[in-house]
Amino acid sequence: MMDWSDRHCRAFHRTLTRHALLYTEMVTANAVIFGDRERLLGFSPVEHPVALQLGGSDPEALAKAAAIGAEWGYDEINLNVGCPSDRVQGGNFGACLMRSPALVADCVAAIKAVVRVPVTVKCRIGVDEQDPEPALDEFADHVLAAGSDALIVHARKAWLQGLSPKENRDIPPLDYDRVYRLKRRLGGVPVAINGGIGSLEAGLAHLDHVDGIMLGRAAYQNPDLLLGVDPSLFGTPAPHADAFAVVEAFEPYVAAHLVAGARLHDITRHMLGLFGGQPGARAWRRHLAVEGVKPGAGLDVLRAAAGHVRDALRQAQERRPLVA
Repeated sequence: MMDWSDRHCRAFHRTLTRHALLYTEMVTANAVIFGDRERLLGFSPVEHPVALQLGGSDPEALAKAAAIGAEWGYDEINLNVGCPSDRVQGGNFGACLMRSPALVADCVAAIKAVVRVPVTVKCRIGVDEQDPEPALDEFADHVLAAGSDALIVHARKAWLQGLSPKENRDIPPLDYDRVYRLKRRLGGVPVAINGGIGSLEAGLAHLDHVDGIMLGRAAYQNPDLLLGVDPSLFGTPAPHADAFAVVEAFEPYVAAHLVAGARLHDITRHMLGLFGGQPGARAWRRHLAVEGVKPGAGLDVLRAAAGHVRDALRQAQERRPLVA
């Protein structure tokens, strides 16, 4: 979710669900150690619970970065061993580390030694020519022995040669059963599943086999579905009645960051998928995309965009034939 799940995205998603665990973009350990920490790690208290996702393969550097993340108040440290991009391969981290379970275990142990919050690992079922059956078991055994508190498994291989990162999200076939078998073998160890889950309903079906689900693109592209998370998974009411109420509730956050110098588009670009499938959804997206980038764009733009949806819904209602 690099360039997607930044602090504005997470604050918006928290408006839709009180309880789901949110994840940062993957941040490299050295960026945390040497970079602009406020830009990389800053987050709003409303985001809790929120996990810091780290990338790297140097146990010492990852331990330093994890300690910094814990000091900043993150609720979990997650080590990404699933990203297939060329950039992470060049840095010897991400999915290429599936071939080095002992090294990943050293990284997990180093992180566990310096933080008290849960430490988790996100991985694939294998890479390239690996047979996912023994490869995933070997990987899981190493990182769990090192102290990983849970595994989040993207149920596809990553092909590091020949496929782009985008293609790696779609072309390798999904193998949910492989993740189910891992969970059965590990027993009480928490295992969450990721990959190709297009709806909340589809995600709920996995809970007959695993402990949790991770939603990425589906939650980003259709954020309305997150309004169903709390009732379906946590037994509590949704934070707001509908998407209009979500927009209104999010306004104070938007206003505060505009005052602090943020551009409206930096925030609302994460909201474009709201109202998906409803009359006026296209007008909502178009208004935010065109007007939100203009200098000085403010809350009036956000409100006007929502107004387009209200108008379209009213017109659709007026056109609906009466039934005797």
